[in-house]
Amino acid sequence: MILPIVAYGSPVLRKTGVDITPEYPGLQKLIEDMWETMYNSNGVGLAAPQVNKDIRLFVVDSTQIFANQEEEEKGKYPDEPGFKAVFINAHIKSLNGNEWSYNEGCLSIPKIREDIMRSESVTIEYADEHFVTHTKTFNGITGRIILHEYDHIDGKLFIDYIKPLKRTLLKRKLDDISKGKVKVDYRMLFPK
Repeated sequence: MILPIVAYGSPVLRKTGVDITPEYPGLQKLIEDMWETMYNSNGVGLAAPQVNKDIRLFVVDSTQIFANQEEEEKGKYPDEPGFKAVFINAHIKSLNGNEWSYNEGCLSIPKIREDIMRSESVTIEYADEHFVTHTKTFNGITGRIILHEYDHIDGKLFIDYIKPLKRTLLKRKLDDISKGKVKVDYRMLFPK
């Protein structure tokens, strides 16, 4: 089932997610719905707060980016051909390397994209959908998507990295999103 994406301004996007157990009600269905919702909205990552759940869960599929890239882009990022996984109860162990800039967007903040600086690699501990624990290091586009989705489960948004002046310039657009004055080709849930 395709779930509505929670829009900027909704309180759940600013909550720190809580760890869950394998007994979390409807977990497997929620994960299936998150994949379907993410693909339906042309996303490459989706966090539980974006579907109105304040839990530490997100899905990532960076293979989507590499499958659609132009020939001259091939081989540019170290994480080709990408990675697809469910991340439950994720916790960052370390951030390494130089920060690098990439133009990011967010399904909860449609029509706004900005260059954001993030660390080159992230080592993260998480459980997969079978609650098997993994500790892995990710870099490139995959690492960036993981850091973006991880921010969601910590109540942060990519616009939090933007300089104050730039955020002031975006205020009207952000207010319009909160009020539902934005057209997208996927379902959204706007703050009351």
